[in-house]
Amino acid sequence: MLTISLIILVCITLVGVIALILVMQLNKGDAETEEPSIDEIIESSVDVPEITTNLGGRQFIRISLKIQTENKKAAEELAKREFQVKNIVIQELSEMSAKDLEGKAGKQAFEDALKSYLNPLMQKGKVKRVYITSYIIQ
Repeated sequence: MLTISLIILVCITLVGVIALILVMQLNKGDAETEEPSIDEIIESSVDVPEITTNLGGRQFIRISLKIQTENKKAAEELAKREFQVKNIVIQELSEMSAKDLEGKAGKQAFEDALKSYLNPLMQKGKVKRVYITSYIIQ
C-alpha cells in the first residue's frame, strides 16, 4: 500500500513539473513574437529625406521614406548607407510609371521591392519594413 501511494505521488509530481515547463515555454514564445513598441520602432528607423526624380514616363515624383530595421545598430548602418538607399530608390522609380504606383497594391509593391534590394546590403541586421511618408506625382 505504501509503495503504491509513493508511485502515485511521484507520478503526480512529474505531471506537475512537465505542465509547469510547458506553460513556461509557451509564455516565452509569446514574449518573442510580441510586437515592438512605437519607441523601439522609432529608435530602429531611419528617415530618408525627400527625393525628387523622374518616373519612367514624362512625370516626376517627390517621395519621402521611413525605413524600419531590426535593431538600433542596423539603423545606424542604414543611416551611413543613405547614398546607397537614395541610389536604389532613384533607380527603382526610374523604371516605374505613375500607373505602377497607383493604389495600395502599387505602393506596397514598391515598398517590398526596396526592402528586397536593401537587405543584401545590410551587414548588422535587416530591413523589416519600408514606409512611404510623403508622396506626390506631377
